Amino acid sequence: MSHRPLATMAATALAAGCLWFATAPEGEAAPSTTLADGLNGPYLYLGWGDPPSPTKVMSATGITQFTLAFMLSDGTCTPKWDGERGLTGGTDAAAIKAIRKAGGDVTVSFGGAGGAKLGEKCGSATALAAAYQKVVDAYDLGSIDIDIEGTEFTKASVRKRVVGALKTVKAKNPDLKVYVTFGSGPEGPGTIGTDLVRRAAAKGLEVDGWAVMPFDFEQGETDMVAATKSAVKGLKDVVADAYGISSGAAYREVGFSTMNGVTDSDGETVTVGGFKAMVTYAKKHHLARVSVWSVNRDRACAAGSEADECSGINQSKYAFTKTLATYTG
Repeated sequence: MSHRPLATMAATALAAGCLWFATAPEGEAAPSTTLADGLNGPYLYLGWGDPPSPTKVMSATGITQFTLAFMLSDGTCTPKWDGERGLTGGTDAAAIKAIRKAGGDVTVSFGGAGGAKLGEKCGSATALAAAYQKVVDAYDLGSIDIDIEGTEFTKASVRKRVVGALKTVKAKNPDLKVYVTFGSGPEGPGTIGTDLVRRAAAKGLEVDGWAVMPFDFEQGETDMVAATKSAVKGLKDVVADAYGISSGAAYREVGFSTMNGVTDSDGETVTVGGFKAMVTYAKKHHLARVSVWSVNRDRACAAGSEADECSGINQSKYAFTKTLATYTG
């Protein structure tokens, strides 16, 4: 997502003693319903930006889903959180347990902007599929998100590998929901994103949602609501053409993940009101997935706050997450 945090930030945050994940708070009421896996899970990054307690977020907002970031390579074809934290016995596994105990669930996100990517470090589609499967099995996942960025996205050979691996994973886990998230221009996917969708369609890969990240356009002042709508429409058109389906059906197979507040590009701000308009648009077209980067940033900035720890706008705590919780498809 122009997901900037790296493994070094994870070490800093963990050293600071983020111990909320040990157990879920006592007396918390579990949310009454759990939506379809991954439908509206905001990104939560446990390794940076003073991450909040996910169970407290659930209690405060009504959200039941989180997209946990990021699963990376440890330098080989072995998956680890941030490329360094193991799948068991640590912060992330404990958070998943606490979220589920409180009545929610998670989507694990592979990739992001920084770090070593499994799509590049695994030498074949078969090896990459095995790495994905290892994570699915470790947490008995119902959904995964492939946040494909950087050279994992721009290299045609790696895009081909990712598509092949996902085809294998879907065949082995027919009930697993798979989302693929990638960057976009204001009018929709560029040539690389379009190639990725077309490769998947040609291979017979049916994903549960293609999602664009409609921000960081580097075009100055931008109407972020209008840009999000046009980017999603552009993606819808690509998916409809590649898979030979109707416009209405294609809308149900696409979505978006925006960045709350001030983005990484000058002239771009996603306000709470703007995000509400985006979610209203998603409801109109019954999009497959709506998300936001990130829960960590879903608060106003205090004096001395790092840019990645807050939204940079005037807002109430968890305003974006509360809005996202209203999205039911």
